[in-house]
Parts: sequence; C-alpha cells; structure tokens
Amino acid sequence: MAMSLNRVQLIGNLTRDPEMKQIPGGQVVTTLGIATNFTWKDQAGAQQSKTEFHNVVAWRKLAEICGQYLKKGSKVFIEGRLQTRDWEGEDGVKRYRTEIVADNMIMLDSKGAAMGGGYQREAGGLSKEESSQEEAPMPATGGDEVKIDDLPF
Repeated sequence: MAMSLNRVQLIGNLTRDPEMKQIPGGQVVTTLGIATNFTWKDQAGAQQSKTEFHNVVAWRKLAEICGQYLKKGSKVFIEGRLQTRDWEGEDGVKRYRTEIVADNMIMLDSKGAAMGGGYQREAGGLSKEESSQEEAPMPATGGDEVKIDDLPF
C-alpha cells in the first residue's frame, strides 16, 4: 500500500470577514480568505516579497467558531487538507477551485495568543518565532475581550 499525505499548514491574516452560512440539511460552512507573505533576497541582494491568497473552508463546529471569533485582519494558524472542486460555468466552461478544508484553527492575535485560543489545539500551540512571516502587525481593532470560558468548545 502506497503512503499518501495531504496536509496544509498556514499562518496568515484574513483578507475579509468570514462568510458563514447554513446549507440545506443544516450543516454550517464558513469560507475564509487568508493571505500569506513570502520574502526572499534576489541576486542583487534586494528583499523581494510575494503575497499568496488562499481559500479556506471550515465545516460544522469549526465553521461556527471561525465565523464568530475571526474578522478581517485576524492572524490565524490554519491546518487542513487541499481539495479541488469542479463545476461547469454558465458559459459551459469547466471551472476548478482548490481550497483548504480546515480541521484545526488557532487564533494568533494578541488576544487569541494570550488566551491560548484554538480549536483542536495541540499542546504548546505556535509561537511567533515559528512563523517565517515577516509582516507588519495588523492594527488592533475594537471588540470585547474574549475569555477562554466563553468559547463554545
């Protein structure tokens, strides 16, 4: 039997507020847009940077948590697997979309980090040093402090 692995880990910032909806049958699904930055030095020694945009989908309880606690600009750790969907557009052309189906999320903003916020969090979580991203910090936005006891899991 051949070994197979489909695993994705991202640390980035939400590009928009999460979109949470209930599908027929009652399941909750939330879609997120996440941006990650990659920096390198070119041959002349100048620092270059490229931003990648990722489509993330969360289901059920994780979907509810993402929809409730995340917002545009939130810094998160997402873990999941790649999945490609295809459909036929109205023009008859087949379209494809590759997205990350999330099964783990850890909030990395100062509030989230301070409270150890996460879903299916593994012991220790992540420290900022483990992120290879060198990004300007997102400005803090208003909102109530979330207490660990208030989290619905």
